[in-house]
Amino acid sequence: MVIYPAIDLYEGKAVRLYKGDYQQMTVYSENPVEVAKEFARKGATYIHLVDLEGAKNGDTPNFEVVRNIKAATSLFCEVGGGIRSMEVIRRYMDAGIDRVILGTAAVTDPDFLKEAVTQYGKRIAVGVDIRDGYVAIKGWTEKSQLEAFAFCEKMEQLGVPALICTDISKDGAMQGANHDLYQQLSSKFSMDIIASGGVSSLEDVQRLAKMKIHGAIIGKAYYTGAIDLSEAIEVAK
Repeated sequence: MVIYPAIDLYEGKAVRLYKGDYQQMTVYSENPVEVAKEFARKGATYIHLVDLEGAKNGDTPNFEVVRNIKAATSLFCEVGGGIRSMEVIRRYMDAGIDRVILGTAAVTDPDFLKEAVTQYGKRIAVGVDIRDGYVAIKGWTEKSQLEAFAFCEKMEQLGVPALICTDISKDGAMQGANHDLYQQLSSKFSMDIIASGGVSSLEDVQRLAKMKIHGAIIGKAYYTGAIDLSEAIEVAK
């Protein structure tokens, strides 16, 4: 299993939200590029980046920060937040980003999703943000009418190679991951499943690794010191 340490970007800073609430934001670093370099020093080979402003507003205000992180490290970079057109995907690809994550657009614009998967294949992932069993959109500010597992099934049929699944109720809450959810996803689908939200201990990492899922995203637990990144990477192997 691969560990994806995460940087959530807001106004050029590395921040974390509590359960997706923009009113409950903690700034962890004014210099996200240095945070990314520290990930690499601790043995990370992958990084998960989210433009929180983009997720909410549908644009890419933190594009330069993302590009600088990729230029300054050799990490496999995946980025999500506000990617709602082929033009934006191309901008990220031209900047050397390895994979882009479609969230709201995957829900609201199936034709765009199909075009992206057809053109870029494995360099496209879909973020499935789950609230009360349904898919949430627009930076988690709206709950759609789409039942989460039915949506995942549709993604597999469309040829989406990777799903990043977040249980919003667990995100940033340091209460452990929703292991039942990831076990079900792992057994139902052949796509690469990446667990996000609530991974807050080495025990979480061990349990997820045993499920044979592709990856786990570590955010707040790293910043608070609850998880040692180097140890988590070893445990995940």
